[in-house]
Amino acid sequence: MELHDIWFVIIATLWVGYFFLEGFDFGIGVLSGTLARDRAERRVLINTIGPVWDGNEVWLLSAGGATFAAFPDWYATLFSGFYLPLLLILVALIVRGVAFEYRVKRSSESWQRNWERAIFWCSLVVAFLWGVAFANIVRGVPIDADHEMTGGLTDLLGPYALLGGLATLLLFTFHGAVFAALKTTGDIRLRARRAAGGLGLATAVVAGAYLLWTQGDSGNVRSLAAVAVAVAALAAALAANAAGREGWAFVFSGLLVVATVVTLFLALFPDVMPSSTDPAWSLTVENAASAPYTLKIMTWCAALATPVVVLYQGWTYWVFRKRVGTQHIAP
Repeated sequence: MELHDIWFVIIATLWVGYFFLEGFDFGIGVLSGTLARDRAERRVLINTIGPVWDGNEVWLLSAGGATFAAFPDWYATLFSGFYLPLLLILVALIVRGVAFEYRVKRSSESWQRNWERAIFWCSLVVAFLWGVAFANIVRGVPIDADHEMTGGLTDLLGPYALLGGLATLLLFTFHGAVFAALKTTGDIRLRARRAAGGLGLATAVVAGAYLLWTQGDSGNVRSLAAVAVAVAALAAALAANAAGREGWAFVFSGLLVVATVVTLFLALFPDVMPSSTDPAWSLTVENAASAPYTLKIMTWCAALATPVVVLYQGWTYWVFRKRVGTQHIAP
C-alpha cells in the first residue's frame, strides 16, 4: 500500500471518529429542542455533552488539517467549490460553541432560552449539511481539466444530496437519543429510549434508501460489506434499546454511524472527488496527493501524536461517565 493510500485511510478514520463522536453531540442538540419538556430537561441534555463537545471538534480540525497537508488539490477544490455550504457549517459550529458557553452568562430566562434555541438550530443545520456535502463528494461534482469545480450551489442540491442530508440528520439524532438514554436518569431517560425506537425506524427507511442508492451508483464489494454491517448494527441497536440495554444500544448505534461513513469512503476510493463532467478529470489519491517525502514526515508525526490524543479523550469520557438527571440541576 502506497503512502497516499495510507493517508486516505487515515483521513477516512478521522472523519469516522468525528461523526461517531459529534453524531450523538449533534443529536443531543436536536433533541434539546424536541425531546425536552422544560428548561430543566434541556439543561440535562446539554449537560450530557457539556464536558466533551469541544474535544469532539478536534477530530474535525485534524481531518481538515490532514486533508490540506496530504491532498492539497483535494482541499483546494473542495473548499473553493463547496465554499457556501462549508461557510454555513463553520458559522453554525461557531454559534453553537458560543451558545454552550454564553447561555449561562446571564440569569435572564429569555437570554438562556435564545441560546438554547441556537444550539438546537445549529445542531440541526450542521447535521443536515454534512450529509449534503459528503453525498456530493461521493457522487461527484462538475470538475474541469484544471481540477476546478465549475458548478454552482444548485448543483449541490440534487435529490441524492438532499437524501444524504436527511439521512445524516436522522442517523445522528437516533445516535443522540441512544446516548441520552445512556447518560440520563428519570422520566427523560425513558422518553429518550422511546424516541430512539421511532428514530431508529425512520433512520432505517431513509438511511437505508441512501445507502442502497450509493451502492447502486458507485458501490463495490467492499462497500456492500459495510452496508451489511450497517443494517445489522441498526437492527441490533433497536433490539438492545427495546430491551433496555442502553450500553449495548449505544455500541451498536455507534457501529451504525461508523459503517455508514466507511461505506461512503469505500464507494469513493480511489477517487477523492469524482468529476461528473469527465471521469478522466477526477481527483484521485494519486494525482491529488502531496510529495512522498511530505507524506512520510506526516506519517511519523501522526504515529506519535494520535495515541496521546485518543488516550486523553478516552480519559475525559471516563471521568464524566456518570448519568445526569433533573435532580442534579441547580435552581
